[in-house]
Amino acid sequence: MVKRVFLFAAAIFVAALGCATPRAIAQEAKTVVLATTTSVQDTGLLDVLLEKFQAKTGYIVKPIAVGSGQALQMGRQGEADILWVHSPDDEKKFVDEGYGIERTTFAHNDFVLLGPAEDPAKVKGTTKAVDAFKKIAASGALFISRGDQSGTHKKELKIWKAAGVEPDKAHYIEAGQGMAATLNMANEKQGYCLVDRSTYLSLKKNLKLVILSEGDGILLNKYSLILANPQKFSKINVAGGRALFDFILSQDAKAIIIDFGRKKFGQQLFFYDYQPKQ
Repeated sequence: MVKRVFLFAAAIFVAALGCATPRAIAQEAKTVVLATTTSVQDTGLLDVLLEKFQAKTGYIVKPIAVGSGQALQMGRQGEADILWVHSPDDEKKFVDEGYGIERTTFAHNDFVLLGPAEDPAKVKGTTKAVDAFKKIAASGALFISRGDQSGTHKKELKIWKAAGVEPDKAHYIEAGQGMAATLNMANEKQGYCLVDRSTYLSLKKNLKLVILSEGDGILLNKYSLILANPQKFSKINVAGGRALFDFILSQDAKAIIIDFGRKKFGQQLFFYDYQPKQ
């Protein structure tokens, strides 16, 4: 009798769980967590890509747009299924430490140095980024940094190091925010700022800042995809992450990426580099 009561109670418990658990599990299996950089969200590219992917596959993507440093930290904690980042040295370390697999560089754009039209540091026309940074440091002009360990911030620090100078701390502000917010701060304070060209073009109509230095090789901005390592994290959505990874490297995504921005901004914002292995 006791055994029958126990089994009956257990059956009720399982049935109660069954009302919610399978649905929750199904929902979880259909959700893909993407840790990504703010530039692809601020420009609107991510929305276009995810709309196509979700309609095609039935997956629901939860994008978390942060700096690449924060995105990689999410990956280290098993909080993302796939990463879309642009901080090459940090990406390599992330994979070498076993947190990610199949790192694939697939697209690029570039950074530009913005500043007020009055250009107090006399940067305009300077073709080498390190020379432009030297002029800013020497002039004591205001510089607004993202200061958030993002790919953009790491690139900025790399240029300061290559220039062999440090900005005057009294005229150097770390915003600690995403690219759009940092750019708006630089615009408000009329300071210099390093920004990816795509975000600048998407916000240009509301800015008084202008491009003062561009085209140097050090300003190249490469984007990579990385899958979370399933051997490291047992609870990630392996199938969902793989599906999004394969989609972004597909011809459908390539067509979207190379066409994005042409109509609205009059020029291509991102350039597609991935070549499938033969």
